[in-house]
Amino acid sequence: MTYCLAMRLQEGLVFLSDTRTNAGVDNVGTYRKQHVIAAGPRRVFVIESAGNLATTQEVLDRIARDLETQGDHESLASVSYLFEAALYLGRISRQVVAEHQDAMGGIDATASFILGGQIEDEAHEILLVYPEGNYIRASDELPFLQIGETKYGKFLLEMASHLNVDPEAATKIALGSMMSTARANLSVGPPYDLGIYARDTFEVEEYRIEADSPVLVALEQTWERQLYASFAELPSFTRDDLIQSAVPADPHG
Repeated sequence: MTYCLAMRLQEGLVFLSDTRTNAGVDNVGTYRKQHVIAAGPRRVFVIESAGNLATTQEVLDRIARDLETQGDHESLASVSYLFEAALYLGRISRQVVAEHQDAMGGIDATASFILGGQIEDEAHEILLVYPEGNYIRASDELPFLQIGETKYGKFLLEMASHLNVDPEAATKIALGSMMSTARANLSVGPPYDLGIYARDTFEVEEYRIEADSPVLVALEQTWERQLYASFAELPSFTRDDLIQSAVPADPHG
């Protein structure tokens, strides 16, 4: 399993992904799941992936081949809109799966992707590309996307969307979402890949955050300390309060 997220802000985009592909007592595999592709002047893309690793790697190889090969064919250098890039990515993913699925012996060969970036003067955007090849955009109400192990860290991202945070705060919230997920699921873990895109720059700042990173350690310690402290701020209640507010149990249910 894996966990990748992307957040769309007024100022730009924030991407975060873990690198763990499997985890056992003595078998932990890590691979990069966040990929930055500069496909020409004034166009940049970030692709995050979850699902079958072999499919993901072949999809990325085909994208790179299309960019390097001269001729009249579709590539990330030729698309004019982010949604066209999403459809292009989805078509490649479906082609790869179709070619290998029969030989997989029942193993799921599909992958899903988050695609983000900016093309020319178009708005910066993030889209989720499904294994079926179609896509959805992040909404204005919830301007974030997740793939992989999504349930544990969603609450923090929802908070960020309502607070209209800046990139620095968004990065902290993204890391909090990732830490929550890693605590709840052994198959998610560091190192983490962080990408920050400032609108209209067409450059992505990339950072690898290791498990012993002072930044990550400080965030984890502060996060835990503040969480424990918040328990003291919760309203007190007595046994009588519980009895009065309780719904009688159905003995036959």
